[in-house]
Order: sequence, then structure tokens, then C-alpha cells
Amino acid sequence: MGRYEAMLIKKIVEVILNHLNNTYLNVAIYPVGIEYRVQYMNELLSVGVNDVRIIGICAMGGMGKTTIAKAVFNQLFFNFEDKSFLANVREISKQPNGQVHLQEQLLSHILKRKIKVDNIDRGINVIKERLCNRRVLVILDDVDRLEQLIAIAGKRDWFGLGSRIIITTRDEHLLKKIGVDNIYMLNGLDCDESLELFSWHAFGNRHRIENYIEFSKDIIGYCKGLPLALEVLGSFLFDRSVPEWKSA
Repeated sequence: MGRYEAMLIKKIVEVILNHLNNTYLNVAIYPVGIEYRVQYMNELLSVGVNDVRIIGICAMGGMGKTTIAKAVFNQLFFNFEDKSFLANVREISKQPNGQVHLQEQLLSHILKRKIKVDNIDRGINVIKERLCNRRVLVILDDVDRLEQLIAIAGKRDWFGLGSRIIITTRDEHLLKKIGVDNIYMLNGLDCDESLELFSWHAFGNRHRIENYIEFSKDIIGYCKGLPLALEVLGSFLFDRSVPEWKSA
């Protein structure tokens, strides 16, 4: 291999790695209990079947909906030429022209260039016109109002065959109104998963420390499998003494 070919290969590798680094989403410091939940989502999505499928992930806040959606995105995005992860839909929609901004984000992600739209109705038309023949992976994270869905992914025929749309929300009724194909009702972590996640945050490893076993069990019972609560309490108690644990 000549010097020119070696330099060319090095450049190609750099471009590919840069693209992948820009695409992968940060999921969790300690991805406890994620693998089999992602596998279940993959079964619901059936990537490769030539239809447009919309799947909802529904649970109360702090249960890990966004974490699962990110993990699914990281595992599947390479199957799609075009993809978009729209985070914090609820919060962005509250801002002036928030839904227009979300439409512009979606179009810019998919078309790989900056897209501006004048208003929501124009944005809907552009999405339908530009994306109807594209096989896309789109994730709408933390949706709480029907008009958000209508503005971004109102109908299946806005997207090309083979597309997959994932919606995370706390509102099961919202998913039923838009007519999703399946709803994944996300449950909390079981006792073993809860103990492992808490231990990672409280002790820096997956195992309990002897003097803290009973305290850990009490905290896990209190958190009832809620990942966010386990992470927050574990981090708060990290490197604290037994009296401090008793006080907490």
C-alpha cells in the first residue's frame, strides 16, 4: 500500500468515527436493566418490515423512558439513512415558536442542512413533502400534548415505508388518540436491578458494603424501582459515614 492510499484510508476512518461520535447519544453512566428492555422495544419496532410503525413508551417521570429511547436509537440508527432524536419536546414547546423550532430541528436532522419554516402549517407541509419518501428513525421525547404530535408526526404517510417513530410520554391516552401500533408500559426496576443501580451510585461498584446492607434495603424499598430516585439518593449518600446514612 502506498503512502497516498494509507493517508486516504486514515482520512476515511476519521470521517466515519467523527460521524458516529456525533450520532451516538449518551445513555446512562450505569446502564442497569436496559438491555432486555431495549430488546423488547426492538421486537415491537420490527425494523426491516416495510411499513411505518409508531411505538409509544409510557411511564411516570423518572422511570427511564428517555434512557430506553436513547439506547434504542444508538442500537438502530445505522439501519436508517436519516434519523432524528428530538429531546425535551414538552419544554421546547413552551417557548415562543417552540413547535416551529421542533419542526426545523426534525427537518434539519433528516435533510442534513439548516431548514427554516415560517409557521406550524408551513412546517407540516414541508415535512410531508420532504420526508414522505424517506425511511427515517424519529424519536419524540417527553411529549405531553396532542398538538405537538400533530405538528411533527401527524400521520404515518408523512414518512417513507420502513420508517419508525418512537414517542415517550407520561400520557397513555395521548398515545391512544394518535393511534400508535403498540405501547410499552415501562415498569420500574426489580429488587436486584434496584440494588445494583443504587450500589453503583452509592459505593462506586455493583456490590453493597457490609455496614450499609440494611440501609440499602430500606432505601430500595422506599424508591419502589424508580431509577431516578435510586440515582439521586445513591449519589447523595456516596462516601458518607454510617451516622450520615442514619440521618438521611
